[in-house]
Amino acid sequence: MATLETKGMFPVFTRSGNETRATHYCAGCGHGIVHKLLSEAYTELGLQDRTVIVNPIGCAVFGYYYWDVGGVSAGHGQAPSMATAISRLRDKAITISYQGDGDLAAIGLGHTLQAAARGEHMAVFFVNNSIYGMTGGQMAPTTLIGQKTTTSPLGRNPATDGMPLHLAELINQLDLPVYIERVSVADTRRIMQAKRAIRKALEVQRDRKGYTFVEILSPCPTSVGKPPLEAAKFVIEQLEKEYPLGCLRDKITEAPVRPEPKQWVKLAEFFGDDGSEDPKHEAAEVKERHFKFTGFGGQGILSLGLVVADAARAMGLETTWLPSYGPEQRGGDAACTVVTSTHTIGAPAVDHPELLVVMNQAACNKHLETVRRGGLALVDATVELPEKLPEGVRIVQIPAIDLATANGVPKAANVAILGGLIALEALGIPEHTLIEALERSFAKKPSLIPANRKVLQAAMDYCRHHGLTGELP
Repeated sequence: MATLETKGMFPVFTRSGNETRATHYCAGCGHGIVHKLLSEAYTELGLQDRTVIVNPIGCAVFGYYYWDVGGVSAGHGQAPSMATAISRLRDKAITISYQGDGDLAAIGLGHTLQAAARGEHMAVFFVNNSIYGMTGGQMAPTTLIGQKTTTSPLGRNPATDGMPLHLAELINQLDLPVYIERVSVADTRRIMQAKRAIRKALEVQRDRKGYTFVEILSPCPTSVGKPPLEAAKFVIEQLEKEYPLGCLRDKITEAPVRPEPKQWVKLAEFFGDDGSEDPKHEAAEVKERHFKFTGFGGQGILSLGLVVADAARAMGLETTWLPSYGPEQRGGDAACTVVTSTHTIGAPAVDHPELLVVMNQAACNKHLETVRRGGLALVDATVELPEKLPEGVRIVQIPAIDLATANGVPKAANVAILGGLIALEALGIPEHTLIEALERSFAKKPSLIPANRKVLQAAMDYCRHHGLTGELP
């Protein structure tokens, strides 16, 4: 139970619509202690208004009802990825990933290791109680050999279940983490050590020195089937034997201060910051474009997107290319997205493109309505347009498939589409840069370049002859 004197926590908790001073944790659970230590640390360091905690899927899933700081919920195991996004978009945030062993060490292990390998600017607090507490006491990656759980009623067997994972040691194999320590909250002396470690991890975040990982051994009386004092004794006598306490790495003094991002990206606005009081926002405006190419397998949809992405990279733009296709090698749905930007790109997904390329009927039926107002849809002439067209969208049809066939290369309809995009000035990329990228795509088969250049020119001539030109708004 939290107390009225606890710093950094809400005065009352409104979980389930009722005001209370009691948390939802079982008697003797270590989460309440860790909550108190964490809230005291960010309050005493003057970081409360800058702190954002990503809550886990697990016993601490309702942490946002208790901590009086910014709170975000993530999918199971994905807290490190959510914390990565926050720390990159809000460079002044004190970003915390708070997770249990099932969340961090099982389904989220990949997210955990990748964030640590990148040295993301975040503090990870890993509460290890050796079991899945919230869902009924199943075996976790940290369950001890011989420990009985609902899914290992005879005890964990290394022959079938493997050995317990030592997360602090695993993280310690990576190069970029700055501070790694394992502590416990099983008695008063250990709690004071844990408080120092938690505070130290937050000081690293305050000073922008990188990734910190604090593993906290915590009692779970309910799942281990022991009274609170016996559960704490279990931590000291058994958990700590498997997971020794101590500091595995402290490179704080030698770690350089991480530079702040040179520019801010538009996604920062999602978090409510218009930048009006920050001089960094006086930098050049972010110019980001979102393209989607759709059709079926065999039409060169993915190759077309790659050519555009390659051309954008040649201009020095930040670029992403993300393919999406069905299991069929030929004939199934195929699509890809390309995002180009003068600044770091937040995500490669494109839900509402400003440019949509459509090369078959199914793609038209599925994607045409997603084009944003003021955008352009370039559609092959074989596709029948719907009676009701999206408002504010310029729709241009060209006979890309017929032009490719008439010029002797039926498989080059995607190249004809590229010619149309050049004529329409739809990509914000110079013609010569796109042509050079197209030719690079045939590096292994240079004999195909002349025929494809012929198709490209035919499409450009068609568009210009029919007045289909003009830059995308």
